[in-house]
Amino acid sequence: MKLPRRNFLHLAAGAAALPAVARFASAQAYPSRPVRLVVGYAPGGAGDISMRLLGQWLSERFGQQFIVENRTGAGTNIATESVVRAAADGYTLLMSSAANAINATLYDRLNFNFIRDTTPISGILRVPHVIVVHPSFSAKTLPEFIAYAKANPGKLTWASPGVGTAGHVCGELFKMMASLNMVHVPYRGGGPAMADLLSGQLQVYIGAMTSSLEYVKANRLRALAVSTTTRSEALPEVARVSDFVPGFETSDWGGISGPKGTPAEIIHKLNEEINAGLADPKIKARLADLGGTPLTGSATDFEALIAAETEKWAKVVKFAGLKPN
Repeated sequence: MKLPRRNFLHLAAGAAALPAVARFASAQAYPSRPVRLVVGYAPGGAGDISMRLLGQWLSERFGQQFIVENRTGAGTNIATESVVRAAADGYTLLMSSAANAINATLYDRLNFNFIRDTTPISGILRVPHVIVVHPSFSAKTLPEFIAYAKANPGKLTWASPGVGTAGHVCGELFKMMASLNMVHVPYRGGGPAMADLLSGQLQVYIGAMTSSLEYVKANRLRALAVSTTTRSEALPEVARVSDFVPGFETSDWGGISGPKGTPAEIIHKLNEEINAGLADPKIKARLADLGGTPLTGSATDFEALIAAETEKWAKVVKFAGLKPN
C-alpha cells in the first residue's frame, strides 16, 4: 500500500521530531537518578569542599543524590576528559576551575579542547591568591618585598602549590608585571609548602588563600597582599597587589560544567538551584571560611569568565615558557 505523499511527509516529520521530544521530556524530568560531580582534586581542598556543599544542597533540592567523585591526576585533565567523554545528559558534571583555563596552553597535547567540548553551567566560588612570608622575613609590606627582590635578583626563592597551578601562574604574572627575578620552587600542593614556610625553610609562598588563611589569622605567617582588585573579606586589612602593581588581578575559581550538548533546560535548572545555594547564609559562611566568595551569575557569565581566563593565562604561560612536570 502506498501512502499519499502529503501523509508520508507528515509521518516523516513526526518521526524526526521524536528524538527532540524525548530529550525535552527527559530534561523536564531531570534528575531521575543520581548525578556524578567529578572533581580533579583530592578530598579536603577548597574545590572539593565547595562541591560537596553544593552537592548536598542540590541533593536536597532535587531529591536525587549528587555524588562527588574525586579523579585526580594530570592537573585535573583526567577528570576533565572523563566528563568530556560522558553522555551530555546532565548526569556527569565537572568541577571546572582555573586549572582548565591554564591547561589549555600549558599542555601541548590534550585529548580535548575544554572550551569546545564542555558546556559552562554555573560558577561556584572565587578565592584570592595571597603573597605570604615567614614572620622572620625582613619585608613587612609589598613595596618592601619588591624592593628586596630587585636588590637581590635571582637570589629570592618563592614557592607555589606546583607547576602550572593557579598559584604558580599568579606568581609568574606578578614577576612579569613587577619586573622581578625570583626562583620558583614548586611543591605538590599547598599543605607541604605551608609546612616548610612555617618552619622557616621557605621565605615566600604564592597560592590560593585557603592554604594560609588560618596561619595568617594566628600571626604565624605574614600576608603582604591579595591578588584580587577588591580587598578580601577574610583579610580586609591586607593590601591588594594592584595597589602597587597597577592592573594586576588573579584569583582561583571553580564552577560546574557539563559535556558539550547538555540540554539548555538542564543547564537552566542547575544554574538556578546553584545560585540559590550560593545565596544561602550557611553555604556563604562556609565558603568564607575557605577564604572564598560566591561566584554567582548565569551560565553565559561563567562562559565569559572561562574565555577571558583562558586568553589571559595563555599569555603568561607562553611568556614564562612554562611546561608541565
